[in-house]
Amino acid sequence: MTPISGRISQSAFDGSKLRVILLLDLYEGAQQQFLDAYEHMRNQVASVPGHISDQLCQSIENPSQWLITSEWESAPPFLAWVNSEEHVETVRPMHNCVKDTRSMRYSILRETSPAEPVTPAPAAANAVTARVGDGAARHALTFTVKPGSESKVAEILAGYQSPQAQVDDSTRLRRTSLFMHGNRVVRAVEVEGDLLAALRHVARQPEVRAVEEAINPYLEQHRDLTDADSARVFFTRAALPAVHHVVSDVPVPRDLRRHALYYPAKKGRGMDLARLLAEQDAIAADDQDNPVYGSTVFQRDDIVVRLIDITGELDSDPVASLGLKGAKKSAELEQLLDGAAIGVEGSLQTERNINRLLSHADMMPITDRSSAGS
Repeated sequence: MTPISGRISQSAFDGSKLRVILLLDLYEGAQQQFLDAYEHMRNQVASVPGHISDQLCQSIENPSQWLITSEWESAPPFLAWVNSEEHVETVRPMHNCVKDTRSMRYSILRETSPAEPVTPAPAAANAVTARVGDGAARHALTFTVKPGSESKVAEILAGYQSPQAQVDDSTRLRRTSLFMHGNRVVRAVEVEGDLLAALRHVARQPEVRAVEEAINPYLEQHRDLTDADSARVFFTRAALPAVHHVVSDVPVPRDLRRHALYYPAKKGRGMDLARLLAEQDAIAADDQDNPVYGSTVFQRDDIVVRLIDITGELDSDPVASLGLKGAKKSAELEQLLDGAAIGVEGSLQTERNINRLLSHADMMPITDRSSAGS
């Protein structure tokens, strides 16, 4: 029987193969243009490390509805590909063909081969752990604003009105948290139900659109929200996926405080840094005295953000707050972290530099709003 974990609800690091499903609804008459664009994309992705195979399927009921599935050796190589500039350019020819898309990603826990008899596998062979979780999906966006505009942007972001939490009968916004680190903005959301439906619901709200328009002049990366392609490219580049989420199995403390910590990685080491933090948080969750109750690690390229819910003051246990409990973990982080970018160079095995790192990594909170009943 496949084991089940109640603490880890999201993880890109469980070692399982990944199945990616992309549902598409095409514009009328765009099928040939779409097929040409797909052939270009298929040839490009075939050479991406970690890619195993893909299939293109057309609905037998509605010819405008298509399905692309792909299989990957694991989640990390797919995430590296889908978050790359190469991917943005590769899929751009599809934009004029597709009316609507929906992307879903699944860990493969069990599979059978029709060429072989189906026999029960020994328990030891089931290395991938099924996850229970708390019914919430987590996602974040990150972007930078022009230097010197940080205080104005913070004022705009802090003043927005929260959108209606209930999206539909099965989807609800649970929590939205906004932070800044220098000129970088991070917006993290928790959603019960359909994440994509919730993100689209939020994007349509007048109060949210007003805030998005108000910060447009201050963005380092230009976007035009009235142009579908411009908006799509911006939000694709801004996506900061959650790669791991874990909570302690102790009762939920009443005095939890939310912090976001920013860990810029050395070039090409973002996924390794995210994996280190994820592994450490999973181990620390078994420690009844650990002040970190819950942790979500977000990663894109060399940007790693760790969102934590913690009891007490952040600096009361800097090592635990940074996710570095355990022998040699500070030395491992030192090899992966871009110390110059965070303003902490030198050994991370000294108390002084650990405290400095915590102070420099702690992001400035802008807003943290929970819906009623959360």
